Parts: sequence; C-alpha cells; structure tokens
Amino acid sequence: MDIEWIKPAAFFGSIVYALIGVAIFWLSFLLIDKITPYNLWEEIVEKQNVALGVVVAAMALGICIIVAAAIHG
Repeated sequence: MDIEWIKPAAFFGSIVYALIGVAIFWLSFLLIDKITPYNLWEEIVEKQNVALGVVVAAMALGICIIVAAAIHG
C-alpha cells in the first residue's frame, strides 16, 4: 500500500501549489475584469446577466484547466 500522500513534504507541497493556483486564477480573473468594458461582478450579480455568467464560468474553467496543467506538468 502506497502512502506517499501522508508524507509532510507532499502534503505541504500540495497546499502550496493549491494556493498558487488560486492566486493565479484570481489575478487572471481581475485582469479579464479590467480588460472588459463593464464591471463583470455588477453585470452578473446585480443585473442578473445569465449569458455573461455562462461566459465567465467558461473562462474560469479554462483558466483553471491551464493552471492545473501547468502545476501538474
């Protein structure tokens, strides 16, 4: 039985990589929010723009997949 994940180095390495991934995702979301001509949060939350919500969700998944591939590979 392989218990490689129990080792402290592997555990803390996973935590660090997860935090780096979340930080990169958040920074890229803020960058895309600045590039767009309107406030994404206001459009999605206050004005209930479902189409924009779907586009932002797809963008978020794309960024997450890229970050995960960069960290994993």
